Amino acid sequence: MDDHLADLPTDVDDATLALALTRSAAELASRMRAAGVEGRSKTSISDVVTAADHAAEELVEGTLRRLRPDDGIVGEEGAEASSRSGRTWVIDPVDGTYNFLSGLGTWCSALALRDDEGVILGAVHQPAVGEAWVGGRGLPTALNGAAVGTLADLPLEEVAMATYLHPGVLHVDDLREPWLAAIAGAATVRMFGSGSCDLAAVAAGRIGVWAQQSVPEWDWLPGAALVTAVGGRAEQVEVRGHVWSVAGRPSAVEQVVTALRG
Repeated sequence: MDDHLADLPTDVDDATLALALTRSAAELASRMRAAGVEGRSKTSISDVVTAADHAAEELVEGTLRRLRPDDGIVGEEGAEASSRSGRTWVIDPVDGTYNFLSGLGTWCSALALRDDEGVILGAVHQPAVGEAWVGGRGLPTALNGAAVGTLADLPLEEVAMATYLHPGVLHVDDLREPWLAAIAGAATVRMFGSGSCDLAAVAAGRIGVWAQQSVPEWDWLPGAALVTAVGGRAEQVEVRGHVWSVAGRPSAVEQVVTALRG
């Protein structure tokens, strides 16, 4: 058991717990990367998993089972527990595993808590830059303990857009055409390879808007919580049979959604 986690009392609040879990998961993954880990492909050469992903998820899962035994659990690497409380924790032990394995800094450990009304809170820990994020319903987003503040509204043409579309689906008209329409209106476009890192940057105002299709909940909910807690907009829309997740400054989000829908 990680020392940070072993000392947590059973009545620890959710935000403190989420921060401790993402910090410990990221620190464990960092140590394992320094010691040398190898990856294996899941669905493609860029969709990889390592022993660090599994170890970090097991650490988070074990702590949640101890401190939140009635809550449900869903993890990217297979952790699962039914909810008796109506609440469920969503775990992404290493978001941006390709970056992580390649020695890049754009990766994080992320966690969200949701209930029947939606996401309650999200937490993201990015060790390469020493940033710990938490925010959500009734909890203004904070970075390293300091409130981030409310996002100013700006149009798409004045902000950077972070996005991703796998090269393997560029031939699919119903994905490529809406995506090209959406990015065409942005001031500039960036691809960093970690949804939760991207969305934390959106919450900070560093990136204006983020959009990606077919996003699993562990890549969406932690960051969406951070964005909405600073007055941003986060929504999912179906376009030509594909679900797109879009979050950021409200006007920019509206413009991206309109462009996607054509």
